[in-house]
Amino acid sequence: MIGATGVFRRVFVPAMLCISGLLMVAAVQAQSEPAAHQHPHQHDHSAVMGAAIKRSEVVYQIPALALVRQDGKKAIFPAELDDGRPVMLQFIYTSCTTICPVTTRNFARVQEALGKESSQVHMVSISIDPEYDTAPRLEAYAKKYAASAQWQFYTGTLQDSVSLQKAFDAYRGDKMNHTPVTYLRLAPGKPWVRLDGLASADETLKQYRSLLAAR
Repeated sequence: MIGATGVFRRVFVPAMLCISGLLMVAAVQAQSEPAAHQHPHQHDHSAVMGAAIKRSEVVYQIPALALVRQDGKKAIFPAELDDGRPVMLQFIYTSCTTICPVTTRNFARVQEALGKESSQVHMVSISIDPEYDTAPRLEAYAKKYAASAQWQFYTGTLQDSVSLQKAFDAYRGDKMNHTPVTYLRLAPGKPWVRLDGLASADETLKQYRSLLAAR
């Protein structure tokens, strides 16, 4: 007759060894999982968070095309950007969970810091996922960040979105691979100040003030 101790050794110990083996296999599989299975956008976000802001001045040729604002009205580019006000521009998409909330929140902070002065600048957010980002979705996104009248959001056809991204050297082939860039321009015909990286609201304001001082 087997005692309680014998039963314990014959049943519990082998079970624990089996569980330990399974855990070791799982650990090895996790370590050997190829990098291709990592979320690419998440990886890019981690990389750019610690990167320094790179400033450059570039002249862009903006193609003639039609986009749609969040209010459903058609907007003809480049005329939409040539209303005489300085322009702040960025590319975003509403389902983004890493870079875009940061850059959009920075624009919201710029708007708040400018106060009444914000009406004197045209803030532009253009979707790089226009097939999902309909005008109603962009309108809800604008409300989420308390965008005022001077801050407009744009969608349209995928072809027009890609054309505009390419014109600004912002196209990276896929929305998951896009990188944060902020663009500022004093007036039509002037070069754009390009800030590669996650430019803070303070840095964006600094560059904006510098443009105004150079008039």
